[in-house]
Amino acid sequence: MTVERILPTEEAHDLLALTTELADRELAPRAADFEARAAFPREVLRTLGRAGLLGLPYPQEQGGGGQPYEVYLQVLEILASRWLAVAEAVSVHTLACYPVAAHGDERLRERLPAMLGGELLGAYCLSEPQGGSDAAALTTRAWRDGDDYVLAGTKAWITHARDADFYNVFCRTGGPGAKGISCLLADAGTPGITPQAAERTMGLRSSPVAQIAFDDARVPAHRLVGSEGGGFAIAMSALDSGRLGIAACAVGLAQGALDYAVGYARQREQFGRPIVEFQGLGFLLADLATQISAARALTLAAARLRDTGRPYSIEAAKAKLFATDTAMRVTTDALQVLGGAGYVADHPMERYLREAKVLQIVEGTNQIQRMVIARSLSR
Repeated sequence: MTVERILPTEEAHDLLALTTELADRELAPRAADFEARAAFPREVLRTLGRAGLLGLPYPQEQGGGGQPYEVYLQVLEILASRWLAVAEAVSVHTLACYPVAAHGDERLRERLPAMLGGELLGAYCLSEPQGGSDAAALTTRAWRDGDDYVLAGTKAWITHARDADFYNVFCRTGGPGAKGISCLLADAGTPGITPQAAERTMGLRSSPVAQIAFDDARVPAHRLVGSEGGGFAIAMSALDSGRLGIAACAVGLAQGALDYAVGYARQREQFGRPIVEFQGLGFLLADLATQISAARALTLAAARLRDTGRPYSIEAAKAKLFATDTAMRVTTDALQVLGGAGYVADHPMERYLREAKVLQIVEGTNQIQRMVIARSLSR
């Protein structure tokens, strides 16, 4: 289905046309094979990097694309409609570039062109085995030893853990609570940093996640991002943007599932006519299309607040909550349109359904989003 879009510039129209071309040529034909093999598509990401799609929301003077967030999110949506794992990888990498871009000193920012151009792939190390939603309780520690920080602890659920070139590591350099947390930029090849075996996940198998062990790994002190004790604020600020990225991925996945279901319903005949003509099915598809449009509008409204410098944290939580719940609902019902055919891997619907589930969990579970929204209403 054609999505009608209102874009701010002609350049944005051209960018989305390029994204669509790349998604159709480089992503769609590869998705099923890479997912089946649980193979990470590093070369696909390099291709997107060379096309300028891995640093879109960052300033051109830093090596980015200088695009507003509302345009970047629509690029993510198109990628996700063809292959969610790639869109999620772009979203995670964009998130991983944020600490240095927004809070790094001049020396750290020298790395930005390679990061934003996709030569270096990033990972964001916040969650831990015993602490996901309660990020302020993290226990990975770093202490100063001469010209280095020494890192010890374990991070969990790290996207790109086994493929990244750099890690943003949120660690405790001070006392308990949020004020004791700092952010270090560590090279993946640093001795003492060891990615563990990939988790056996339900979906997104071509974007494996894993724990990372830090065994007295030495990180140069000049790799401190921002100030000591400022890491938690960096993490939370980055996650506001990251939630919009996941919302856009959810909209794209839902749109891809709807498009596939509609195409199937137009071709599949029962009782002498295409099943899309039966009112029960037509109304179901109409509801799905409406929910997707609502999720897209909510996500882009939050992005436009961000682009104008206005507070958007609560709207980002709403967008992430609604869009990912919508993706779960759409993929469930779209699979039902295919009946038994939707339950087999000959069609991508069962994969879409498995992938939708994780979007309700990452970048803050939807229960956490509800807490954030509810607290804003009680103030």
